[in-house]
Amino acid sequence: MSELVQGVPTPGMRGLPNHRVSCCVNTLLQTFSATWEMGDLLDKYRAEAGLQTREAAGGRADDRNVPLQLKRVLAAMRSDSPRPAPHRDFLLSLDRNCVRLNTQHDADEVFLSILNFMQQQMDDKPLALEIRDLYKISVQTHLECLACSSVQTLNTYMLGLPLHVKGDHDSLEGCMTSFFEHQELKGENCCFCGTCGKKTPSKQGVRLLALPRILCVHLKRFRNRGGYTQKLDCPVTFPEAFDFPETAKDAFSPDFAQNDCKYTLHAVVVHSGYAMFGHYTAYVRHGDDQPWYYADDSHVHQVSWEDVQSTYGGPTRHTAYMLMYRRGPEGGGRQPELSG
Repeated sequence: MSELVQGVPTPGMRGLPNHRVSCCVNTLLQTFSATWEMGDLLDKYRAEAGLQTREAAGGRADDRNVPLQLKRVLAAMRSDSPRPAPHRDFLLSLDRNCVRLNTQHDADEVFLSILNFMQQQMDDKPLALEIRDLYKISVQTHLECLACSSVQTLNTYMLGLPLHVKGDHDSLEGCMTSFFEHQELKGENCCFCGTCGKKTPSKQGVRLLALPRILCVHLKRFRNRGGYTQKLDCPVTFPEAFDFPETAKDAFSPDFAQNDCKYTLHAVVVHSGYAMFGHYTAYVRHGDDQPWYYADDSHVHQVSWEDVQSTYGGPTRHTAYMLMYRRGPEGGGRQPELSG
């Protein structure tokens, strides 16, 4: 790693001080900052009208508003100042919405909570839906009764792809293949069949209806065994870019109609340490043709793709936990814009 010279601004990169065990939120803020689509959408957010109404009832109106505070901190992170970006108000807004300070959190859970707060707290509902759709994976689940062959289907969506990690060595392709394989449900896992009128063995599957602009992949490295949470540090390889149909050939519904399914990595959330005591950092880049940076709270370093690959896993316990991919042609990322 090559550390940036102190005091020299890095385009689109500012560190974030660790305030009361905030490394998890700091890391997610770096991924949001590298997702320029999120900043562009939040720049359209005008919360003043709703806030004035709440101010009339007494007290500060914006101290609980997560999307407004996120908009402000992302704008501050775009500044060319060499100093760490101020983000205490954003941390306090999360704390007031029960994502507590002085507490170790799971990055995937906090990520989903932030997206949910934006749906709940933004007065501009069409804009809130645009933000949700940035990560929305539309899927069709189907359940086939193995006794009578009747099929139940349900169209729904996810905001991330939760992939089970094997206990030895795995890859993103292997995890995706396992996720989209049909699973047989037998014994205590049998489901109720309306045609048979009772619980029967069945076969369950998931198929893609539409892919999002930003694909959030959650590598599920934590297991609950005997009442204790354990972390799997086994290697899981992932590419810098991939074509979804080539990686998971059987993942698509017949109704899937999108043509461009190529994705390029732009952010990696890293967990170091153990299940009950760890630290979060991030590797990010602000455009497909931009260099990679490693953000560890207030410290930011320029790194190489080989450094990012060091998070595949192994004895160092420095392992990738969440991957953020952008859909579109490689090299098509927007250049970061600086503000004074």
